[in-house]
Parts: sequence; C-alpha cells; structure tokens
Amino acid sequence: AQARIRMHAAAFNRAEKEYGVPPAVIAAFWGLESSFGAELGKLHTLPSLVSLAYDCRRSEMFQKETIAALRIIDRGDLAASEMIGSWAGELGQTQFLPTHYFNYAVDYDGDGHRNLLSSVPDVIGSTANYIANGLKWRRGEPWLQEVRVPQNLPWDQADLTIKHPRSKWAQYGVTYPDGKALPSDDLPASLLLPMGRTGPAFLAYANFAAYTEWNNSLIYSTTAGYLATRIAGAPPMQRPSAPVAQLPFNELRELQQLLVRAGFNVGKVDGIMGQLSRTAVKTMQIKYGLPADSWPTAELLARMRGVPVVPRAPAQPGPAAIR
Repeated sequence: AQARIRMHAAAFNRAEKEYGVPPAVIAAFWGLESSFGAELGKLHTLPSLVSLAYDCRRSEMFQKETIAALRIIDRGDLAASEMIGSWAGELGQTQFLPTHYFNYAVDYDGDGHRNLLSSVPDVIGSTANYIANGLKWRRGEPWLQEVRVPQNLPWDQADLTIKHPRSKWAQYGVTYPDGKALPSDDLPASLLLPMGRTGPAFLAYANFAAYTEWNNSLIYSTTAGYLATRIAGAPPMQRPSAPVAQLPFNELRELQQLLVRAGFNVGKVDGIMGQLSRTAVKTMQIKYGLPADSWPTAELLARMRGVPVVPRAPAQPGPAAIR
C-alpha cells in the first residue's frame, strides 16, 4: 500500500487536498477490496444485477442498481461488455455498487470517462469523493487509535454507540499504548474492544463511522481502519499479555440460539458475532453482573444455560493445530 501511494503520489495528493481523505485510508480500501486491482471479479454485471432484481429478497435495491448500471453505460463511462465484477454487481478496484459509481465516480485522468476498472487516478479520486461526500469524512480528524485500558474500567462504556470526550477517557485511565496520556480535549470517541477487555483496544472517532457505513461488518470495518493506521505509520498493535479465550464455533451458535430464545434479534444464527449479537451479549452480561465488554465467554454461556460455571483448563493444541 505504501508503495502504491508513492507510485501514484500526484493522484493521492490531489485527492487529499480536494476531499480531505488521507492516502492511507484510500489505499487500505483499495487493497482490501481488490488487491489493488488484481481481483475485480469475473461475472458480467448486468445479468448479475437483473437476476438479483428478480430475486424477492432485495429486489427493490437491485432494481435501482440495475438502472444505475444502465445510466453508467448511457453516460459513456463503460460499455456493457466491460462491466465485469462481483456476484452482487460491484464494479471497479474499490468495488462500488453502480449507484455509488454513477454518483461519485470522477474523471481524474482527464480522458473524459470515469473508468474505475483500469484507471488508477479515477479509482483514487472517486474513492476519495465517495468517502468524503458519501460517507461524510471529517477532514483532519483521526479515525482509529490503539489505546491501553485499565482493569477497573466501567466496561459497559465500551460501545460504538457511546461517545465520550478524550478527556473523559483519560479520567477513566485510558492511555496510549506506551502509557502516555491522551490529550485532555473534547474530541468525542468511542471505546472499541474487538475481542473484549483482555484483547486489543481502540478509540474509534467520528470518522470510523465511514468504515461501518462502507461495510457494516465489525470485523471488516475494524480491519480496514486498523490497516489504514498501519499504512499511515502506526506501529503494530500490542499483543495481549495472555491468549484471549474464545468460544468454539458450535458454542457461539448455541449462545446465539439462547439469546434468540431470550428475545434478542441477533441476525443470522451463524456463529459469527456481529454487532447485533455483541449488543445482546452486553445486555445479558449486565443482567448477570459480568464485565459488560460484549465478548462472548464460557461464563456467560453457562449462565444462559442455567448451569454452574466450571473453570476450564487452557486448551492444548492438537495435531491439527500444530500442522
């Protein structure tokens, strides 16, 4: 990513000046979405979109995307035969849906077309335009910063829906990873604990909403935001002092099923702890007087099963893990 930024410095610098989006933010999406243009998909866009428009699950959405794809052709940006991408109709090196392509693509190389499949300047400028104007990026502000949290933190405050000024997080004992104090200012931030209170910790700022809007998967948005910080020069995140205890897949699904029985909407019961599942976990942790860090634990699962908690011995790696 850093090499691409150097290679296309003129386009990245122009995009940052015009839209306020740092090169690292653009490059992180570019790398994650298509490996910098190496993996654009192999399906013809119009048949994909028409099929999805016919499908009853999200037909209205894909009817609009089909019309947008036709408008891209009508505008002269791409021919129908050039429109090849993913199964859901995303196009280009940062995988824009056709509506985003039509609304936010810009001609950065000056050839009179907006080509997000093969023109790197167009990709850079268009991605910056979408992040700035579609996702409401705030110029000059951070998006994600690693921090260190104390063990006596009120864990229920660690939630993307809860924002405090940095001065408040500093009062709670949150510091930078090296122990330096946070700025005592009013810049609002949320505390993000992707793996609970014993895992890595981040302050997520207003600009982090651009990541969750780009892709509402917490795993994807955290990965993209963290990658961008590394591209921008941040050191690797600090490893936890001990391995973070994780429930196996079958127990995560069981926990989701128990949450559904308790009246929670966790989305699809698939063993993947998305935001809905994490919110439900936090609510139940509060109910049972457990640290409310939204991380699924054996203790919470046992409480929801209604059985006594039996401490587990650390799992030993078996032959498959060693391989």
